[in-house]
Amino acid sequence: MKLIPLLFLITLGAKAQMHQLLIGTYTSGKSEGIYVYNFNSSTGDFEKLSSVKCPNPSYLAVSLNQKNVYAVYEEGNNNNIGGSVAAYSFDKNNGMLTFINKQPSGGDHPCYVAIDKTGKWVTAGNYTGGSIAVLPVAENGSLGTGTFTQHTGSSTNKERQEKAHVHCTYFSKNGKFLFVPDLGMDKVMIYRFNKKNGILTLAKQPFVQAEAGAGPRHIDFSTNNKYAYLIEELTGAIAVYKYKKGTLSLLQNISAAPKGFTGFMGSADIHVSPDGKFLYCSNRGESNSITIFSINKKTGLLTFINNTSTLGEAPRNFNFDPTGNFLLVANQKSDNIIIFKRDKETGLISDTGKKIEVGNPVCLKWIL
Repeated sequence: MKLIPLLFLITLGAKAQMHQLLIGTYTSGKSEGIYVYNFNSSTGDFEKLSSVKCPNPSYLAVSLNQKNVYAVYEEGNNNNIGGSVAAYSFDKNNGMLTFINKQPSGGDHPCYVAIDKTGKWVTAGNYTGGSIAVLPVAENGSLGTGTFTQHTGSSTNKERQEKAHVHCTYFSKNGKFLFVPDLGMDKVMIYRFNKKNGILTLAKQPFVQAEAGAGPRHIDFSTNNKYAYLIEELTGAIAVYKYKKGTLSLLQNISAAPKGFTGFMGSADIHVSPDGKFLYCSNRGESNSITIFSINKKTGLLTFINNTSTLGEAPRNFNFDPTGNFLLVANQKSDNIIIFKRDKETGLISDTGKKIEVGNPVCLKWIL
């Protein structure tokens, strides 16, 4: 029997743990657009593969077949027609993005983009415009002309909630519902989604009302799909909901702030860990931290575990690598992505000493 060199086996194993990381940014500073890196999920090491110039690609979505990437161009001039959604083809062999086309997002400053479960529709949320775009996807991955749904409303914080501010468009796991946290209205709007024509209609429960001044931002669901977790930007709290067939009912509201903290949290992003045991959220403001909760899988309720510095300023989006071994945090204002090691048993994270230097990083997505 022919012996295989040990070095070859080690190399083969390392290659099996290689994934491609997409980084969306703001281009007002050192960044030029979207960046692509190789990431080794065994070691936490990385290398740059490519980049593509474009204006403020602040949020990204990867198609189900991983052949296309969609990016919002977060632009606007307060005329409500300033933003765009762009389509790119992606070559996994060399990590290269190639621009296909773009379409208007129907409002200023689109800040979120998502793909439905069929891969035939892309949605985007216009923050300043306060509206939702639904755009059809052609066979070649290009985007067609969109249809738009406008929100109207306000809440108690006169500086941040003077009008509707859509911050997220999140599809249910079965693709039948679209959940839209609106920071300005203090509501999570709930829409039925028609996968045949892309039409949005208000669900039987058309919305859930957040606490006044809460500022709903992003939402995620438990791995068993029985609970939803809403991050509230202005209060720095997590609202826990029981979920069933497009309806949400409040179970808990818990602060992401450590005991004794009195500053502004400015909470941003939220994700359930791949194993469903923990919930993580990022906090900007005066906190610059990741808060970690344990999840009671039977009740969905959260218990505060820890609050850890992100070792940078203004953490926006963060993400687990595909193995769940690492947590990467995009610190927008310090121009870096900190790579934390994640303990899968305790949920705690620790600094690896490794970081990716990129200007104004705000979104992290993976090619598996």
